[in-house]
Amino acid sequence: MKLIIAIVQDEDSSRLLNGLMNKGFGVTKLATTGGFLRAGNTTLLIGVEDEKVQDAIGAIESVCKSRKQLTTANTSATGVSGGGYVPFPVEVTIGGATLFVLNVEQFLKV
Repeated sequence: MKLIIAIVQDEDSSRLLNGLMNKGFGVTKLATTGGFLRAGNTTLLIGVEDEKVQDAIGAIESVCKSRKQLTTANTSATGVSGGGYVPFPVEVTIGGATLFVLNVEQFLKV
């Protein structure tokens, strides 16, 4: 048995959760926050039999697509007294999924 830890963007999580559950995968949803954009994301814990790992990964890949988003970055404004910062738009890639596939030594339901 494997445990897939999938970190996905909040806007993908609902559709992904439904898709995984419809395929018979057991899923636990955790609300988490990403460090880079400090935006909400979702971490899914998915228990998977060894032979179904690729099916689960395929389901994740079909929903969680990368896309571009504008965000603001702060840069030091030269010539401004007090060391002020000026925000400017930066395009970043968001979405997709970060997956960890771990061996499960023991699985119990108590």
